[in-house]
Formats: sequence, C-alpha cells, structure tokens
Amino acid sequence: MKNPLNYQTTEYDCGPTTMMNAISFLFKREEIPPEVAKCIMQYCLDGYNRKGEAHKSGTTDMAMNFLAHWLNQYGKVCKFPIHCENLNGKDVILGKFSKVTECLQQKGVVVAKLMLGCWHYVLFTGLDGEYVELFDPYYRQKPYEAEGVVMVWDEPKRYNRKVHISVLNDTGKGIYALGKMDLRECVLLYNTKTRQTMDQIEYII
Repeated sequence: MKNPLNYQTTEYDCGPTTMMNAISFLFKREEIPPEVAKCIMQYCLDGYNRKGEAHKSGTTDMAMNFLAHWLNQYGKVCKFPIHCENLNGKDVILGKFSKVTECLQQKGVVVAKLMLGCWHYVLFTGLDGEYVELFDPYYRQKPYEAEGVVMVWDEPKRYNRKVHISVLNDTGKGIYALGKMDLRECVLLYNTKTRQTMDQIEYII
C-alpha cells in the first residue's frame, strides 16, 4: 500500500524527508528496500551553518546529486525500478516542453529546492492546469497570504499545496520561488515500471 507523505521532524531535515516522500509516492511500502531509506538518511543533512555546527544547514546540492547517482546505481545492480536525473540552472523551470513538466506528465516526481525564508526542499507530484501539486514537509496550519498558493488538507498521499506556476518560476526570494537561475537545483525521479512515454500524454501547459 501507499503511505501518507511525511512532515519533517526538525527545522533542518526537509531534504531527507522530501526524498523519502518521493520514494513513498512512487512505490508501495512493501516495494521499498530498507537500504534505500538507510542511505537517504546517511547521505543527507551534510551541511554546516556559519557557526560550524554540523547538520544545521540542511542538505547540500552535492549530497542530493550524489544520492540521485547512488539510487541509479542501486537500481541497476539490485533491479529496483528507479531512475533519477539531476537538473540545474535554466533547466529548472516549469513550462511547455520543460524537463520538469515532462517528468510530472510522465508520472514522475521532482525534489525541488526553492525559497521558504531560506532554501527548502519540497516534492512536486502533479499538475492541475496552471498549478503544481506539491508536498511541503514543513508543517503549517495557517494559510499563506501570498497569491497563487493554496493549502490542501485532503490529499495526504499526494500533496498539501497547489502553487501557481508563475510563483514557482519567479527568480526572486518570495515564498515557493525557485529563485535565481544560476542557483536552481532539482532531482527528477521515476518508477520505471509506471513511467509514461511522451506519446501517451497530452501537454497541458
């Protein structure tokens, strides 16, 4: 069965929580090898803050890139049907024919780094017209006042926010903005057994 997606436990573990949510979204609980969960926690939370305190700067881009590579190799060796792809810079954008959009249309998910006061990881899980369905692991009850951000409470296995594409594509530091082009990073993840081909989907953006 599919589990509900999880919220982070501390102020810093949005990275591993979101990566585990990606796995939980793509696979049934009984399909997920324990080695995958172990390595996600092992390789994340590698950042140091300005005081030199370990783990208190969350998860670095380098750790996410390494983890995506590890998952690909693990998938090949252990026949676990996963495929990951790292994107950065101008490739991290939502729009017709963009790799991020195509990933969601092909039933994949996107671990995306964006702004929520500071850099923060969330999971893109689907598209609904001009909105992206995403799961933010930072638990919050009060609705955001920002336009284009909708709180959702009745889809615990899929998403808890719907965010307008224009909000995500913003190059500033506003809530859920992907930020400056040269700083953008994300990981595309697919279950290769359920991934759709491009001739099976319709473009909706």
